[in-house]
Amino acid sequence: MADRDMLDHISGTPDGTDAGAERAHRTPLVQRVYQLLLTKISRGDYQPDEKLPGEHELASQYLVSRPIIREALRRLRDEGLIYSRQGAGSFVKVRVEEARPVGYSPVETIADIQRCYEFRLSIEPDNAYFAALRWNASALAAISAALDLMRDATQAHRHREDADFAFHCAIAQASNNHYYISSMQALKDHIAVGMKFHGVSLMGPNSGLAGVFREHQSLFDAIRQREAETARTLMRRHLEGSRDRIFEGRTLDLSL
Repeated sequence: MADRDMLDHISGTPDGTDAGAERAHRTPLVQRVYQLLLTKISRGDYQPDEKLPGEHELASQYLVSRPIIREALRRLRDEGLIYSRQGAGSFVKVRVEEARPVGYSPVETIADIQRCYEFRLSIEPDNAYFAALRWNASALAAISAALDLMRDATQAHRHREDADFAFHCAIAQASNNHYYISSMQALKDHIAVGMKFHGVSLMGPNSGLAGVFREHQSLFDAIRQREAETARTLMRRHLEGSRDRIFEGRTLDLSL
């Protein structure tokens, strides 16, 4: 059975029947597509009032059936993130918190990458701490879905910056603190630069991809088990390890 046919067989009928949609909402594939679209919207890849790709295009892009896409879009609509126009498609909705976005100067030097890691180390361990204390089923599923994407990429010997960022953003979402969430979204471009350098550092004959995935898995397990202090410690170690791999164990002197 072909991969696309297998997905249709598991998650629903490709012709978009109600029975297919009913099965679709129970599959983790919906959560994966939802999380990817949510990350793209949060990062600003799709601007307010911009039309999303159509169902056929999204189904082809994510290799899933149309009922999966419909259910993911329905969830985004229910959360007020997108809206639909009859016969026109789905569009990104203007969000209140976007009226006064947080902003940071762009990354210009290698020193800025180190500064970004310093700032992340000051907030993300606490993201993980509060996520462990406060997560609900939906928030935990979002973290799990991003972890699944990272697992697939690791098995394919690839590093996916989008899945990595989605994982860290989902943890911020699980903290139920909009200050953390806004900060992560404002840092998306800055974090992407660091993640790209980190991805390069993991490649080669002695690939570190599997080890880094285990770091994310351990962090998820601590959050899931509500071990808040452990989650905070693991996040700090993970970010320090990422920074040290980029800078080969050395850090720049940022003194004035």
